[in-house]
Amino acid sequence: MRGPGQRHAERHRSTRIGWLRAAVLGANDGIVSTASLIAGIAAADAGRATILVAGLAGLVAGAMSMAAGEYVSVHSQADTEAADLARERIELRDDPAAELRELTAIYVDRGLSPPLAHEVAEQLMRHDALAAHARDELGITQALGARPLQAALTSAASFAVGAALPLAVAWLVAASWLLAAVGATSVVFLALLGAIAARAGGADAAGGAWRVAFWGALAMAVTAGVGHLFPGA
Repeated sequence: MRGPGQRHAERHRSTRIGWLRAAVLGANDGIVSTASLIAGIAAADAGRATILVAGLAGLVAGAMSMAAGEYVSVHSQADTEAADLARERIELRDDPAAELRELTAIYVDRGLSPPLAHEVAEQLMRHDALAAHARDELGITQALGARPLQAALTSAASFAVGAALPLAVAWLVAASWLLAAVGATSVVFLALLGAIAARAGGADAAGGAWRVAFWGALAMAVTAGVGHLFPGA
């Protein structure tokens, strides 16, 4: 039996949101964009060497683009969180009574009686006022806080891994089978990715697999169609 000072150890999937979102986005984009690029160039009857070089260039460019985009995007979120915390810190310093009333009102809205809400708010603010307001007023927590570098590295690495899959297929199969093989295997890769991501997030694996595979197949079909419009280009 646990004492009052012992924590109940639980593992929640919400702690994975930061890196999981970046990893799934990167891998999905890597597979779809590289497979679509290969499909479009192969449909235009380009040579095998041209297809492989274009795929490799797409892998490198895409990984760098994902890293830069994720870093800038998540850093903007981190800057906003830092600004909100700085403002909250000033308000706590200048008018702690008003901040106590604000926190009390939040707990009343969540179902606590006014006396209990006031007591909870008072104790939490005595322990760590900024953390209490960050969590319950601003919705900023340590588990879900923005981590720009983590998002950038995760996206770049997962994009490169995802892009390497259709590129490896294009390198291994005969030229006559290249378009069909890359298309078919990429749909399988996407379905597996969707299922794994859904399971990691606690969602339905079949739904995740279908959703990711459908949009990936559509992207490849459209790109291959464009390539067919310019044979030999």
